[in-house]
Amino acid sequence: MILIISNNSERTTVKIIKWLLKMDKKFIRVHENEVFEIKVINKSIFLESNRNSFFLEDISSVWYRRGRLKIKRLRYENQAVNAHMNEVQHWLEDYVRKTLESKKHINKESNSDINKLLVLEQAQKIGLDVPKYFLADHTDTILLGDTIIKTIAGNPILDSIDTDLNGIMYTTVVQKKERSSFFITFFQEKIEKNFEIRTFYLNGKCWSMAIFSQNDEQTKTDFRKYNLTKPNRNIPYQLSREIEEKIHLLMLSLDLNCGSLDFIKGKNGRFYFLEVNTIGQFLGMSYACNYSLDKEIADYL
Repeated sequence: MILIISNNSERTTVKIIKWLLKMDKKFIRVHENEVFEIKVINKSIFLESNRNSFFLEDISSVWYRRGRLKIKRLRYENQAVNAHMNEVQHWLEDYVRKTLESKKHINKESNSDINKLLVLEQAQKIGLDVPKYFLADHTDTILLGDTIIKTIAGNPILDSIDTDLNGIMYTTVVQKKERSSFFITFFQEKIEKNFEIRTFYLNGKCWSMAIFSQNDEQTKTDFRKYNLTKPNRNIPYQLSREIEEKIHLLMLSLDLNCGSLDFIKGKNGRFYFLEVNTIGQFLGMSYACNYSLDKEIADYL
């Protein structure tokens, strides 16, 4: 049986589930608001929530998409007993999670939030070109127009407290200097690029797409500022065997077997690695390039 850990309305998950249904494969989809209780039935570990239940030994493969496996902690009135049982329950939860990660899987809950700085350092060690970057809490030494600013962690969506609106933090060129200092921020050399490349990686195999974002001011710095009126041209692209081998080495070193990687093809002819997204957005790329990546994932599971 396949275990899928995802958010409630995650559309990529739905696409893979449609393939699993077509293939007549048994699966359980764990939602973000589910809480499981660990039990033992006939000497076997059994997990049960208000909508799902399964024996740990029956899971053959796991797809960690989003969210996490939430496990209920039992509470006791006696504080001494409660402290002791918290330690015991943590041990049991750890066993469940590590057992699931030992099965055939697509990524793991334990490495879902990977550190961007460590990724860039590892990419350089492996031999990938990386634009020069640094951390700073002021703009005194920043080269205006030649430096970009990015989030130091992932691509967060900022939820508004007062409204239902939210926003994404995009890559931005630094055009002016701030008078005061600020929280430590990630800065990177701006690369003059011919086009961008999004690569989807799964278990040693790469699929790439070239994104021609340079001719549109809206998408020039960050192609995720999609122009829905006049979309960027996206086409299948083949990276060199050397770069694909380095991607494979990078993903192995990060203990990832799936993810989306971003590159830039510079006007100087070099390919620059930017980052890896462990969740990996790939449906748009799959449609544009006819890669059928949703089926690739279903087949692997």
